[in-house]
Amino acid sequence: MTTQTETDRTWWKEAVVYQIYPRSFLDTTGDGVGDLQGVAERVDYLDELGVDVVWLCPVYESPQADMGYDVSDYRAIDSLFGTMADWEDLRDTLHDRDIRLVMDQVVNHTSDEHDWFQASRSSADDSKRDWYHWHPGQAVSEAESPTDGTDSPGPPDRVPPNNWESFMGGSAWEWDDRTEAYYLHTYHTKQPDLNWANPDVREAIYEMLRWWLEKGIDGFRLDVVNHLSKPEGYPDGSTDYDWVGTDQFLNGPRIHEYCRELSAEVLSEYDAMTIGEMPGIDPDQAASYSADGLDMTFQFEHMSLDYGADGRWDRSEWALTDLKAVVSKWQRELQGEAWNALYLGNHDQARIVSRFGDDGEYREESAKLLATFLLTLRGTPHVYQGDEIGMTNADFASLAETRDPDTINHVSALMAERDEPYEAFRELVNARSRDNARTPVQWDDSDHAGFTDGDPWIGVTDNYTEINVDSARRDPGSVWAHYRELLELRADTDALVYGEYELLLPDDPNLYVYRRTLGEKRLLVVLNWSSERVPFTVPDVVSVDDASLLISNYGETPPTPADLTLSPYEACVYDLG
Repeated sequence: MTTQTETDRTWWKEAVVYQIYPRSFLDTTGDGVGDLQGVAERVDYLDELGVDVVWLCPVYESPQADMGYDVSDYRAIDSLFGTMADWEDLRDTLHDRDIRLVMDQVVNHTSDEHDWFQASRSSADDSKRDWYHWHPGQAVSEAESPTDGTDSPGPPDRVPPNNWESFMGGSAWEWDDRTEAYYLHTYHTKQPDLNWANPDVREAIYEMLRWWLEKGIDGFRLDVVNHLSKPEGYPDGSTDYDWVGTDQFLNGPRIHEYCRELSAEVLSEYDAMTIGEMPGIDPDQAASYSADGLDMTFQFEHMSLDYGADGRWDRSEWALTDLKAVVSKWQRELQGEAWNALYLGNHDQARIVSRFGDDGEYREESAKLLATFLLTLRGTPHVYQGDEIGMTNADFASLAETRDPDTINHVSALMAERDEPYEAFRELVNARSRDNARTPVQWDDSDHAGFTDGDPWIGVTDNYTEINVDSARRDPGSVWAHYRELLELRADTDALVYGEYELLLPDDPNLYVYRRTLGEKRLLVVLNWSSERVPFTVPDVVSVDDASLLISNYGETPPTPADLTLSPYEACVYDLG
């Protein structure tokens, strides 16, 4: 049994993180794009909500080909978002309210407009040539050359080094006429991958990270950090995997060496929180990254439950039993080995109430259930902006209404491949596009939801007159109020942070029930993940003699779980004594 002395108390384990996508948070200049002053203006709102850490998505200088994840200068603030003085003001405003600041850092790739890449492509003899992945490609005869230039960019007598694909579609290799070679980009063509095998690259990154930590930030979220190690020779990727090539460059041959060095050279010198975004890992791998010095990892296994046979740009139904199995595996197998980074949505995923709940009749109830779930698991919860008021997915009537390059590339390819109009894919876009999370935060029922006085960079979701912060803060029964109550409960209850997790009723198709235990403290979480009334019988292994209700999203919830019948999407937490 876990005891309080065994929990190894740490501030980042006890924190709740609020993720801000600045472009869509609040615009103070009228240009239609959110900015740093807008974030600073709402710090009191975050303080009132009760969050402990702000994770700020990239605001560095960037041509914005991938919404700031294509960095052209790591040490400058993009004028789109403000100035370094604005950033410093935000840092100080957060710290004055005891809210820490974690910066998003993109160290797998840069923009092709970064000085490093410009030097790398200027000459084969340049000292930075080896800072990126360059390859002359494979020579072929004109008869052998593919005719589809999008699949095989480059001159007619050359093809890419291998069949690796970009996350955003097409080849992961782009031909550069200036140096007559291909460069590797596992994401956008304007995001060339850095060559971490070069020690000068690593030292330049470490120096940059130290620079930000010396400016007073409290940690990093490291973007796709397990992509850093590419194998020598760039072998062909598997054609069985949804994203061809990832079986080589995810968790590559030197990745643990790089992470240990990063920890020794930078992270170990600061009281900083570090979260590594890591697609394609399992709990054992997460534990090994923890041993390398990363505090926690974002895994993606639960994010693929609704993927179809053709992968991410296909849909299938998900089952609660599958979600229970995945989440419970991570809760159980990281116990005593590593720490979970908890999330249901972020800037790359659909809105959680539309994906995992019911954004129609039971929007409020299911949004509260999802909040209860997220904030009662073992790990550090990450709440994405707008989820605290139950924001939903949007309806993109045309591809022209989207802004996400990943959506545009993949859906354009599907339309061409199947010779079908956008309308055939509209439902898929409305469910899958990253733009769903990037529509502006709905502050009030005024024009553009109070986000901007100008024309917003992306359309506001139509339901903003009903779903907005202003109305939620005035309603004691709102989703926002439930989040606030849950945050207070978690802050006051060590068992919700450090307690062991035990799944009950694993095969029940409607109820997700688990127990949290820390020493003599026992809590029971009961979630009816359905639109039906469902009876709950207390399992024999659970004693409810001294039970009392701590929180519920229904006012009429019984004070004990004995003979409980749960309403649609009812969520309740009991103290078992």
